[in-house]
Amino acid sequence: MHDFPVEPTADILSFYTVYMCHHIKPTSVASYLSGIQNELEPVYPNIRSICRSALVRKTLLGCKRLLKSEPTRRIPLELPHLEALVQSLGQSPSYDHLLFLAQITSGFYGLNRLGELVWPDNRKLQSYANVSMRHSVDLIIDQYSYHLPGHKSDRSFEGNRIVIQAVNATHNPVLLFKKYLQARDSLFPGRPELWLKADGSIPQRRWFIDLLHHFLPDGISGHSLRAGGALALALAGVPPDRIQDAGRWT
Repeated sequence: MHDFPVEPTADILSFYTVYMCHHIKPTSVASYLSGIQNELEPVYPNIRSICRSALVRKTLLGCKRLLKSEPTRRIPLELPHLEALVQSLGQSPSYDHLLFLAQITSGFYGLNRLGELVWPDNRKLQSYANVSMRHSVDLIIDQYSYHLPGHKSDRSFEGNRIVIQAVNATHNPVLLFKKYLQARDSLFPGRPELWLKADGSIPQRRWFIDLLHHFLPDGISGHSLRAGGALALALAGVPPDRIQDAGRWT
C-alpha cells in the first residue's frame, strides 16, 4: 500500500510505529513490535536488533509523549463531603457505618493511603505486617494517634505514628474515633486489630469503595482522602515541607 520494501529496517519499523500510534494507544504498539519479532525472526534473524535500535525506541518514546491519553483525575475529598457524611451516617445504628466514618476522617486528617486503612481484596496480598493494632492507639482529650506499621515509602521499615488532632466541626475526627473505639472494644475486646467490621473481619478495599460511591459524588476515589487532606492543609497555609512530612512523601 505504501510501496515500502518487504525487508524490515529501522526506518520501516519507525514509520510503522508512527502509523500505528495514530490508530491505537502508543502503549500497545510495543506489544505489536514484540509480536512482529516473534513472527519474523525465522525469516529475518536480525529483527530483534532492528526493533531495539535507537531509531525505533526513540520513535516509540516520542509517540508516547505526543499521543498519551489524558490522565483521569479524581476529585479530592473536601470538608463539605465529610459534613454530608456525618449528617447521613452520624446517627446510624450501624457499627460498620461508624467504622467507615472513623476511617474516612482518619484517612483525611492523617493523610493515609487507602491501603493503610483497609486490606486488599486479593487474599494473596493481605498481610498482617501492614495492619495497625489496637494496642498502638494513644488517646487523649483533643487528639489520638496510632502506629502505621509500614507503607510503600517506608525504606527503613520502622513505620510511622499517625497523629490526628480535634477540629471544631461536626466531623471532628477525635469524637468519631472515640465513638468507634468504644463500640469496637465492646464487640471485640480480645482482638488485636484496630480496624474491624461488625462480622469481625478486617475491612477490605471493595467494602470501603462501595460505601464511598454510595454516599459521595462520582469521581471520589480511595486516593481522594489523602489528596483532600493535603489540599486542606495547603489551603490552611501549612508550608509544603510540613505537608510532605505529614503525608510521608519522600
